[in-house]
Amino acid sequence: MSPTINVKGSDSGAARILGSGASGIAELLLFHPVDTIAKRLMSNKSKVSLATLSPIIFKEHASAPLGRRLLSLFPGLGYAAGYKVTQRIYKYGGQPWFNDILSKNYKDSFTNAFGERKGKMVMQATAGSLTGIGEVVLLPLDALKIKRQVNPEAFRGRGVVRIFLEEGTTLYRGWGWTMARNAPGSFALFGASAVTKEYVFGIQDYHKATWGQNFVASIAGAVASITVAAPLDTIKTRIQNANFESKVSGFTVVKDLLKNEGPSALFKGLTPKILVVGPKLVFSYTLAQSLIPLFSKYV
Repeated sequence: MSPTINVKGSDSGAARILGSGASGIAELLLFHPVDTIAKRLMSNKSKVSLATLSPIIFKEHASAPLGRRLLSLFPGLGYAAGYKVTQRIYKYGGQPWFNDILSKNYKDSFTNAFGERKGKMVMQATAGSLTGIGEVVLLPLDALKIKRQVNPEAFRGRGVVRIFLEEGTTLYRGWGWTMARNAPGSFALFGASAVTKEYVFGIQDYHKATWGQNFVASIAGAVASITVAAPLDTIKTRIQNANFESKVSGFTVVKDLLKNEGPSALFKGLTPKILVVGPKLVFSYTLAQSLIPLFSKYV
């Protein structure tokens, strides 16, 4: 018997779209420059020092006036908007939908395997993992955003439509590594958040968490997610930021990285990512968790 997928959750579909979409827009406006810096640090293959930091971050604008340097951190904003808002709607709005499906069809299985309390948390994490795997459909937008941030020469004056027509499936380069990164990363994000709400705050109905409780739970989820996904995220980023005609494989990237930079390079950029990318995940996840129940009261 096939599982039932047409399920009605505690929040309406419209509320999930509005809440997660609003969090994505707010995150984009505040944190796009931070994302650019993190991507450029991860893509850098040379040793980072105080002398090289500015050229790595600002590229050809390293010696430009402050205003121009700051503007240089907003490349590909259009691609980022298309990707980030869509991704947040899918991730924060989709995870509850997957959780509703699991709860409707497999709740007893999770309860029998882990017990009622732990089963509920594992189900939340599993729903997150399924959401992360499905996120691969948005890979072309992510690839264009990253290329625009770290390798703008790859565009050579071409528009979005022309790139889609000419590159086709090339924009899905690294899809396997993306799924491998997203599955444990999203599992950790939603799982650690659920564990925090369950054990730290003793909340049984996660929708009733306060803004502060959502904030603390989001911190736990964000740190866990970023740390777990860091090695595969570095590989994915290097695959995606290459020129379109480059056919480098993920295994080649791993081999060259380990040979030239050592195993620690898999975690390159982890500290700045937790410090500066972590807050944007905390911000958007906290906002989405708080706005979705709020919008449910009206739509």
